[in-house]
Amino acid sequence: MACQPIVAGVEQQLTNRASPVDPDILAVLGDQGLFAQALPGFRPRAGQLEMASAVLAAMRESVGLIVEAGTGTGKTFAYLVPALLSGGKVIVSTGTRTLQDQLFHRDLPTVMRLMGIPVDIALLKGRANYVCHYHLKRTVANGRLASREDVRHLREIERFAEHTRSGDRAELAGVPESAAIWSQVSSTRDNCLGQECEFHADCFVLEARRRAQQADLVVVNHHLFFADVMLKDEGMGELLPSCNTVVFDEAHQLPEVASLFFGDSVSTAQLLELTRDARAEGRTLAGFPPEAEDRLDRLERAARELRLVFSEREGRFAHPVVAQRNGFGGALDDLAGALGDGVAMLEQLAARSEAMQSCARRALELQLRLLAWQKGESALAAAAASASATAVPGADAAAEPSAWDEPMPAADEPGAASADAARVRWLELFQQALHLNSTPLSVADVFRRQMAQGARAWIFTSATLSVGGDFSHYQAQMGLEDARSGRWESPFDYANHALFHVPEGLPPPNTPGYTAAVVAAALPLIVASQGRAFFLFTSLRALSEARGLLQAALAAAGLDLPLLVQGEASRGELLERFRALGNAVLLGSQSFWEGVDVKGEALSLVIIDKLPFAAPDDPVLAARLAEIARQGGNAFMDFQVPQAVITLKQGAGRLIRDEADRGVLMICDPRLIGKPYGQRIWRSLPPMRRTRDPAVACAFLRTLVQPASG
Repeated sequence: MACQPIVAGVEQQLTNRASPVDPDILAVLGDQGLFAQALPGFRPRAGQLEMASAVLAAMRESVGLIVEAGTGTGKTFAYLVPALLSGGKVIVSTGTRTLQDQLFHRDLPTVMRLMGIPVDIALLKGRANYVCHYHLKRTVANGRLASREDVRHLREIERFAEHTRSGDRAELAGVPESAAIWSQVSSTRDNCLGQECEFHADCFVLEARRRAQQADLVVVNHHLFFADVMLKDEGMGELLPSCNTVVFDEAHQLPEVASLFFGDSVSTAQLLELTRDARAEGRTLAGFPPEAEDRLDRLERAARELRLVFSEREGRFAHPVVAQRNGFGGALDDLAGALGDGVAMLEQLAARSEAMQSCARRALELQLRLLAWQKGESALAAAAASASATAVPGADAAAEPSAWDEPMPAADEPGAASADAARVRWLELFQQALHLNSTPLSVADVFRRQMAQGARAWIFTSATLSVGGDFSHYQAQMGLEDARSGRWESPFDYANHALFHVPEGLPPPNTPGYTAAVVAAALPLIVASQGRAFFLFTSLRALSEARGLLQAALAAAGLDLPLLVQGEASRGELLERFRALGNAVLLGSQSFWEGVDVKGEALSLVIIDKLPFAAPDDPVLAARLAEIARQGGNAFMDFQVPQAVITLKQGAGRLIRDEADRGVLMICDPRLIGKPYGQRIWRSLPPMRRTRDPAVACAFLRTLVQPASG
């Protein structure tokens, strides 16, 4: 079949819709503006001008705005320029720490310099990113480390802590961010001593908070934003009330992140860490009673035995499933009893030291969360129910309530009965730990209430928020039905620079030989492209199978193309090697579907094994689908298809990252053509030419490698 242009339909109408450009925006980003005059290589873009004008209007009017901006629109400048022009306090929240650092160290200084606006900016990360003087001192004094590498890293961190101003571990290149030692020299919300710490005045976390509170523009990430909001921990409760605008970049991640932080969780790992810290602190105290050791031993044993109820290495299970598991109920009751005895013991010892006081507070909070999970309540409701219980000494040192926190409704108030009915209890297994989770089925009502609490602008932007130009799915997830929306297509020439290939003859994705068929179909294109490919999978199992098949196929063909596989090194290292090699094939799963930017000739082919429908047996998804069905909706078309579209757009977006990029997008799933919903999915992708003929795709790829080989 020859290549055909994809008909854009609704997308084309939206693209052609002209929007007014604000004169203030034109003066900065227009063809005679500040950036055009002073920034080499800058070219005005209609989409960027219109998006920036819409963002500035939303900031001035304190309203919500959802913005989808295709790759190359220049959305970062399109919200940073209005942020500086607005004159108010702005929080910018990103999806990753990498983008956080890029905004703070590169993009913001550039915009400020060109605009000549001297705003005070700050970078605020989660406390695990900062060296903790107390835990560093304790780790050095302890002297017991797992490896020589840990010893070497610890020495480097000691030297770093003596001269750094920020304490941010990202500034210490000599110790990888994945190094195990970081967990021993940084604090957590649980083990921070707060005002009782001897290093309180020199705390890097507190200094970062102070700078953030005083700054005009603060850069955070989504996890920190919601953790701070819900846990009243990192000072965000002091930032929000004085904030005029919140900008969420990579906003497609928000529904999942918000669900995590509006939910509750307690893990065996937290309990084991508590026993470790309490035991270490107790041994420094004179007269630490033997019965205290016994209770900590019992708590540790009970936590480990609960995990041992499950023989599986990992997995997710709904509460009704695990409730029937032989031994689970008894092990959970034993853990609750051991934790209750531990709380009583730690409360008696709390006055002995600040660290023991902290352990007592942690134990009580974990107890409330565990009891709430057993009863199917939220932890907030459990805390309210136990308000008359004996207070833990020092509890008044907790942070002030955030502006986002609302009291739970009384039992006879509207909404009280449904506050916990709309939650799903589930359990997640890891190799060494077990997490008991309680997740809201929807964050829309919670988020809607928070947005109504103050007059500020809320900007949600990403390259992937709509389905065929329709934002209703995202609006329903986030409670943004009243928000404005705007959509600007990528300025890149997809019609001439990219080809969309869906192979013929593949079996259904749920058949045993599917991955082998995918690899066989992909191999001719990989050969034609001389590597330079991303091979993206929807599961680690399929990735592992494909690796062996592809390795054997390349060897049989006598081709020496490097294979880089997720898990064999960090994502950053794999990407660095991919760019350097110039002919590699990178096999990746979820973490490579987004936030990965490879420009130029190193990447000319992106292969996706199947449509990224979430596993229907996931307990949270299953509960959400059941709720949609209960309300008379079509769970598949109303939720699963839109979610798959947004995820697929992220994966497909890895191909064209620059106006000079060229390449082929290959999606192997036959449902894209054979199912009625398939057209809805592919019409949401950029307007590429399309073909089902592998010879056409291979010929296109060979034209891309000829200049390099010649």
